[in-house]
Amino acid sequence: MIIVSSLLILLLAASLVYCVLTVVAARRYLKVHPPELRGFPPISVLKPLRGFEKDLEDNLRSSFMQDYPNFEIVMAVPGTDDGAIPIVEKLRREFPNIPSRLLITGDSFFQNAKVFSLERLMAEARHGLLVMTDSDVRSGPTMLQRIAAEFQDARIGLATCPYCCIPGQGFWPVLAAIGVNTEFLEGVLVARMLEGMHFALGPAIAARREVIHAIGGFKRLRDYLAEDFMMGKFAAEAGYEVILSSYAVEHRVGTGSFRQAAGQRLRWARSTRRSRPLGYLGQLLTNPIPWALLLWALHPAWWPFATSVALFRTGTAGAVTEWVLHDKLTRRYWWLIPLHDVLGFLLWIAGFFGNTIHWRGRRYRLRSDGTIELTKTE
Repeated sequence: MIIVSSLLILLLAASLVYCVLTVVAARRYLKVHPPELRGFPPISVLKPLRGFEKDLEDNLRSSFMQDYPNFEIVMAVPGTDDGAIPIVEKLRREFPNIPSRLLITGDSFFQNAKVFSLERLMAEARHGLLVMTDSDVRSGPTMLQRIAAEFQDARIGLATCPYCCIPGQGFWPVLAAIGVNTEFLEGVLVARMLEGMHFALGPAIAARREVIHAIGGFKRLRDYLAEDFMMGKFAAEAGYEVILSSYAVEHRVGTGSFRQAAGQRLRWARSTRRSRPLGYLGQLLTNPIPWALLLWALHPAWWPFATSVALFRTGTAGAVTEWVLHDKLTRRYWWLIPLHDVLGFLLWIAGFFGNTIHWRGRRYRLRSDGTIELTKTE
């Protein structure tokens, strides 16, 4: 009993230190401001699309409504019957002064169909600064201004945007969004502070065209599930500076069941385990609530201590997401953070097992190097 209690106390202490580090990391991130914009370099916005999605029209409209005088939007769908096409054509008619094009890519030759679309989009794009955003991303009108200002520094080769998850209706999407806006964001900020940015985040990435060529093009990413992470990793290894942009976007997600939310989290966990094995193992020291609960189970009289730990964890997480994302969701549902942390801990354990993932109606086998192999179309 003494040995187990001592081990749990050590794990808990390390996790509490991590909570403090998230606050420090957030404050350091907020101290970095982009320089004043001195010009308007041309930008190509690349949008890989696939099918009709909730809020797709408003998400795409935010790309057309950028307060920036020199940009184009290039979109891609896999086939002529894709559900996104009517929305794309409607917006192209609504914004005739914005240069835009729609590509029909056909079936993907890559295991990762999004990467295939990005390769086709980059080949079609006219400009050297590329901004890649997912179909479920919504941004304000100043996003391109902020990115252009950051890329005035010639040392920067790639920038990735933090994002605030905005869920649809339902308890489970809200709980999953709470996790993204707290736990995931905290991990990004601490990694940035301790190691620097050697990765990127999928919803919104900006890169110079020559950086994509220098890392081997999108073909090098063709079989990776976490192509965003690897894009940033390869860019950093090639000697380019990777930054966490000062501009945060919204990641709009739909409704869903517990099974869907857990499946998405498990897919992310297994992918992270493959792409960052040490980082994944290090999550053992990032979540104090499970250790506090286990100590409470061993020592029932310690319940005030466990309660204090939960409040401390909730407070630090709420502060970070408020400062960085101005997140109304976490501000409203802060009391769900402990519940998320317990379920997240269980799914983290589950992430050590299995190598199968389900993604966009397909089943893949996840290899040890983070690449995927299609095994079944569902």
